[in-house]
Amino acid sequence: MHKKNKHKEDYDFKKLTEVFPELTPFVFVNKYEKQTIDFADAKAVKTLNTALLKAHYNIDFWQFPDTNLCPPIPGRVDYIHLIWDLLNTSKLKKDITILDVGTGASCIYPLLGNAEYNWTFVATDCNKKSIAYAEKIIIKNKLKKAITLKHQPNADSVFKGVINATSKFSASICNPPFYKDEAEAFEATTRKLKGLGKLTDSVTRNFAGQAHELCFKGGEKAFLHTYLYESSLFKTQCFWYTSLVSSKDNIKSMKKSLAKLGATTVKVIEMAQGNKKSRVVAWTFLTIAEQQDWIK
Repeated sequence: MHKKNKHKEDYDFKKLTEVFPELTPFVFVNKYEKQTIDFADAKAVKTLNTALLKAHYNIDFWQFPDTNLCPPIPGRVDYIHLIWDLLNTSKLKKDITILDVGTGASCIYPLLGNAEYNWTFVATDCNKKSIAYAEKIIIKNKLKKAITLKHQPNADSVFKGVINATSKFSASICNPPFYKDEAEAFEATTRKLKGLGKLTDSVTRNFAGQAHELCFKGGEKAFLHTYLYESSLFKTQCFWYTSLVSSKDNIKSMKKSLAKLGATTVKVIEMAQGNKKSRVVAWTFLTIAEQQDWIK
């Protein structure tokens, strides 16, 4: 994990249950005599992440349907810290505005980015119900001045209908849908639960998630190439375009496409949480002179 990640060490369940007593029923002592929860239990996982937000990020209200995707806080905040590194290296240190593509009902990246770095956000989603739940979270936590929500009217688009000629973003961030359809998502969940030793006749994702959050026609690769192409339509509106990339196999084709689209710099930033390995791909279309003008 990133050196600035507050969750590098084991969870302090004593602190978490004091701050958020609702977590207490899910905590037990395992065979190694350490406090933990059942990470195959979706309710336990969601309650833990709610406690983490309250204890470490001053988020007092974080409620949305159990059927929506529940993001793991340690991994999500790692992405935020990597974006801070990227912006800092580019000397972008003030008036930071981030575009969050597909914010979901949890609105997690804007909550974490504002809490850690006081960034402002424009957060988009193609699902109106997700936007409504995210809006309630923003209002309840008194963050309306810091986070603006924007509905993406076309589920097949990324930036069209969201970015315009006068937009200016320090970076875009995105956790893309990984699967091509629900059947593929179900297979992945089955493998994960089998690895946890929790496979039963009733398979439930421990992080939940609806089809519009997890799936895109053609899967992650198709989404990413739509993301790349549409970013090239707005070359000067965003300093750094970035996305999480789950499959390492997609990197080669992304680099090839970005070269054709005119990207001036492409970076692949490795990230890992435990045994899970992922990466952030970041690119810009700005020339050196344009970058200098941006930061003046």
